[in-house]
Amino acid sequence: MLALRLYGPNDIRLEEVVVPEIDDDEILLKVDAAAICGTDLRMWRTGCRDASNDRPLVLGHEFAGTVVQTGRNVPFFEEGMQVAVAPNIGCGMCFRCVSGKPHLCNAYTAFGINRDGAFAEYVKIPKNAIMQGNLIPLPRGLTPDDATLNEPLSCVYNGFLKCEIAVGENVLIVGAGPVGVMHAMFARIAGAANIIVCDLSQERLVQCQSLLKGVHVCPSDQLVDFVMDQTQGNGPDVAIVACPSTQMQSQVVSLMNYGGRVNFFGGVPVSEQLVPINTNLVHYKELRLTGSTRASTEHFRKTLEFISEGLIDVRKLITARFDISDILSAFDTSNGLSLKKLITFEHVPDDSKKSGEAKQSVPGFAKG
Repeated sequence: MLALRLYGPNDIRLEEVVVPEIDDDEILLKVDAAAICGTDLRMWRTGCRDASNDRPLVLGHEFAGTVVQTGRNVPFFEEGMQVAVAPNIGCGMCFRCVSGKPHLCNAYTAFGINRDGAFAEYVKIPKNAIMQGNLIPLPRGLTPDDATLNEPLSCVYNGFLKCEIAVGENVLIVGAGPVGVMHAMFARIAGAANIIVCDLSQERLVQCQSLLKGVHVCPSDQLVDFVMDQTQGNGPDVAIVACPSTQMQSQVVSLMNYGGRVNFFGGVPVSEQLVPINTNLVHYKELRLTGSTRASTEHFRKTLEFISEGLIDVRKLITARFDISDILSAFDTSNGLSLKKLITFEHVPDDSKKSGEAKQSVPGFAKG
């Protein structure tokens, strides 16, 4: 099968590898769709501790697929079932896991992060993922495309719950990428009166405004004046920083209304820590600063329902599609502005399966 494997910083290779073998307690899943996340791009650029020349890692944690083989001890699941996959797997025994927070487990594993993921034609689903409920049969009417985008939506939902947006409030979202757009979708559902999206990229802002009618957008260098004008000088009630910017994390705190809530959704590079924050503002304005990371299986199942019931349309965030045989082109960030790039597995040409050869040659990619 074809698989995209990470060997180290700036070293990903599309290669032909052996289809995983399963034991009596596992499932073999044929990947129907997978999506590229900002985390995948960061891992490609900087590498990760679980990928090396000795043990390359198959990337990809946003995906859905079809069950093609089940071990004899696997309950419920049958060949031909289409499923969504919540990628974060806890140990199942610690306090966080039994409290419904396996994504915060100290021993957690995740597809495409520290175990082989979905940028491959097939992926092995281990026993603990099956028994902890990480596979969810697709609700009626949902496509693998929808289910693939549910993973980032579930992470956004985790952050949304911490913001406690109330009807009529002013909400600021810093970052107009797919995550920022999803945050705006949730803010609208919650009844926010005024949703402001800020970004460095004017193209991103135009794209965001075309997807979400009525949302106000502003460039980063005009943030303070624009936000104060839109909120009658009060500042936002809720701010979500969905970009890896220490400057923005610090700046939004100074903009907040009394009783405001800030969610630091995006992490920042280690080289740029620590972030300076005026704690007197937190004290005198009674602000609440929160963080969120990943998503629990409960979050994942809940947002899958939201998509199924038509509350949120994630499909419109898909702005480009690439076959697995052309996935290196999808990682080439110079090929145009896209929100979500979807990887499909429908038309893999036979002549592309040449062992040990990268199927594309683009700057920043190593040959296989």
